[in-house]
Amino acid sequence: MKKPLLCVILITFVAGCAGTPVRMTSPAPDPSKYEVLGEGMGRSVGIMLFQFIPINQNHRFEKAYNAAVRSKGGDKLLNPVISERWFWAYVLNGYSTTIRGTVVKEK
Repeated sequence: MKKPLLCVILITFVAGCAGTPVRMTSPAPDPSKYEVLGEGMGRSVGIMLFQFIPINQNHRFEKAYNAAVRSKGGDKLLNPVISERWFWAYVLNGYSTTIRGTVVKEK
């Protein structure tokens, strides 16, 4: 009885640790293929309620990246710099992600 229960618990924990990798595309390094629009910044916040319920956690980096690109009206981001700030409250943990980089528009 202990082995099946242990297997179920182990599978539950392993399945809970699965996620999708964050992918950010960047334009080709050839400057003739894009126009530099300037420095952009985007931010997104995610929360873990009761250390168990994720709110806006899965797409936090993607939302911050898209906000940085939209801040200058571009298509992509060159040289992204990602920073994260954590904060705590009685019933939640919060994670604020900021992405800065050079916004470019393809020609």
